[in-house]
Amino acid sequence: MTIAYIGLGSNVGNRKKNIDASFRMIAALPKTKIIKNSPLYQTSPVGPKQRDFFNGVIKIQTSLTPTELLKHLKEIEKFMGRKTVKRWGPRIIDLDILIYGNHVIESRSLTIPHPEMGNRLFVLEPLSKVAPAKLQKIIKTLRLTLRGQKVRII
Repeated sequence: MTIAYIGLGSNVGNRKKNIDASFRMIAALPKTKIIKNSPLYQTSPVGPKQRDFFNGVIKIQTSLTPTELLKHLKEIEKFMGRKTVKRWGPRIIDLDILIYGNHVIESRSLTIPHPEMGNRLFVLEPLSKVAPAKLQKIIKTLRLTLRGQKVRII
């Protein structure tokens, strides 16, 4: 079993309900167990002007491969009604694999660790609540460079 971290975000409809629904669907995935979840944060969007997001991170233990996990997450997004209209646009749900064990993957469909993770306080803040001490030291250093970004716990 591998420890992985999944980022969750929503800014369409009932954001908390969307996150909760995706959480339940991830908990029901085969060979997967949710270990810990962060509080939810209200965060300003990156990209075009739009409604604030609710964001969180969950720590899971899984024996799914990274590709299998990605496939399941994309199926959850589709089931919940996610439509990609424009890059960084509004989303009913956004599920991203942030970290998958010690794997480094760079393919057309998947990059792990998530390439924008270190630039996004809305990822680092909730990740810091579920990450082990070793990873928290790195997160603390990265957060110092992101002082202009705003997140608040809800």
